[in-house]
Amino acid sequence: MRTNPHILEINTRSWLRRLSEEYGRNFTLSDVPEDFLNKVKNLGFDAIWLMGVWQESPSARDIARNSKEVQDQIRAFKPDFNTDDISASPYAVYDYNVDASLGGNEALAKLRERLREKDILLLLDFVGNHMALDCPAVTEHPEFFINTGMQEPSVHKDWFFKNANGVYIAHGRDPYFAPWTDTAQLNYFNPKTREFMLANLRRVADMCDGVRCDMAMLTLNKVHRDTWWEFIGGELPKEEFWFQALENIREDHPEFVFIAEVYWGLEWEIQEMGFDYTYDKVLYDRLRFSNPEDIKGHLRAEHLYQMRSIRFTSNHDEEEALKAFGREKSLAASVIIATLPGARMFHLFQILGRNARMPIQYAHDEFVVAEDVRAYYHKLFTIASAPAFHGGQWSMRGLDSAGDDSFHNILSWQWKQMNTGKLVVINYSASPAKAHLSLKGVQGEVTEEFSGRKINISAEMAAQGATLELLPYESKIFTYTV
Repeated sequence: MRTNPHILEINTRSWLRRLSEEYGRNFTLSDVPEDFLNKVKNLGFDAIWLMGVWQESPSARDIARNSKEVQDQIRAFKPDFNTDDISASPYAVYDYNVDASLGGNEALAKLRERLREKDILLLLDFVGNHMALDCPAVTEHPEFFINTGMQEPSVHKDWFFKNANGVYIAHGRDPYFAPWTDTAQLNYFNPKTREFMLANLRRVADMCDGVRCDMAMLTLNKVHRDTWWEFIGGELPKEEFWFQALENIREDHPEFVFIAEVYWGLEWEIQEMGFDYTYDKVLYDRLRFSNPEDIKGHLRAEHLYQMRSIRFTSNHDEEEALKAFGREKSLAASVIIATLPGARMFHLFQILGRNARMPIQYAHDEFVVAEDVRAYYHKLFTIASAPAFHGGQWSMRGLDSAGDDSFHNILSWQWKQMNTGKLVVINYSASPAKAHLSLKGVQGEVTEEFSGRKINISAEMAAQGATLELLPYESKIFTYTV
């Protein structure tokens, strides 16, 4: 996988459903059209993250189908939806085997081999914090989960459910939100639980090339204690689960990729445990809600932190980029993501121009492809796949005023690799902007990649610099000889 890799997230069930409707036949993971895989390769993606391949939980499916919230979200776009098209949440894992409806483990193995032939890695989910509330271990090994035995909890009764044997077991939860009622909360203060989940992780690692670890910070000792202190006490285990797990997996899979979904300022701590990449939700929020100066401040963070961050403007947890940002701003934000150091993640439905998010449990996402949006992303990926964006040296570029203060709204950085330079300039505002641009060291022909326009830089222009004028949310990427 290249430095600064491109990762494509795919909602597996919805994707296979769309392929089946497009080709007029049913697909499993074993017979995905070669044409699709070739497109992924040609767009320059280094890895595919197949979200939601694990065995479906019957109880979680029933909960989703009877959820007013899920139904209302679907009904807003498809009033006559069929509840049979609602599946369990992919994050209420019943078992770490590929669901039979997707072709099972053998189908995944065939797809992995086809991806490997194209030098594309396969990434899957690992949900460390919880399992589905009806997974076999809930009945067979209730001690793996936070529980109060046969005694009803004296506090937070709504956090618990009874398993088939009458044991009160906690639902999984994030301390800032209500419990996920389709899940059972694992107890990481129990060494046997750690052995159980490490065995699951080893199983997953034999089936793919990397994992995206859901809500990874919830299993940190201090977070686990602070979330569940009434039920597990306050003495911390001597070692963090993730440190133990990553070290163990890499004994047999030294190049295995670990990506952590993590928030609350714990990104660096998780990186220190050995994760290759951690979510950069701060950048997402600043791109969506803040001004260019705040974005510049964030990008001045320590370089190693930048290289180990995974950037995105869309994923299954966030509103679709076209709706969250608006069309022009979302495309400008994607140029930012595609040209920064670190991993660059894009959702398949984002690229196809889906204009609003459906619940992840709904497998019949019938939106019409926005051809103009798809064409823009294809152009962007072609540009951002150039070697300089993956093996070059990145640095921020300063800009000067060209007569007013609008230059503050322009983001700019450069990549240099051997004799090739890439200059990125983005007006990240809803108003026109202009700036004076130094051209020191630039001479000869310069190509603007989006338009294909060629510009000849004379010695005089190189000495004096140039004024660059940009429309609202306009992006330009210049290629030049160093």
